[in-house]
Amino acid sequence: VQLQACGGGLVQAGGSLGLSCAASGRIAGINVMGWGRQVPGQQRESVAAITSSGKTQYPDSVKGRFTITRDTTKNTIYLQMNDLKPEDTAVYYCSYYDTEYHYWGQGTQVTVSS
Repeated sequence: VQLQACGGGLVQAGGSLGLSCAASGRIAGINVMGWGRQVPGQQRESVAAITSSGKTQYPDSVKGRFTITRDTTKNTIYLQMNDLKPEDTAVYYCSYYDTEYHYWGQGTQVTVSS
């Protein structure tokens, strides 16, 4: 599975950004796609996940501000990030996993200035 992410950039605190990620290749009928983020020196953390049936999950740190959606016809997920905070600054990675494999895409930088 290949993951191609787009989006990210620089935004002021309180602003919004969107990310997208298209998956291609051998995609299982049952899978989970999502986004993780990582700050240098820290562990990567999941910020949003969506199953192939549309169930979503968020950590408390982004709940109510981030929204993940998916277009199953395009094998693409989207992350809408609103009310961004400086602590959201990180490299964001798209992920895909099924019962056999777990893949990460290339990261995209999101920087929130105060």
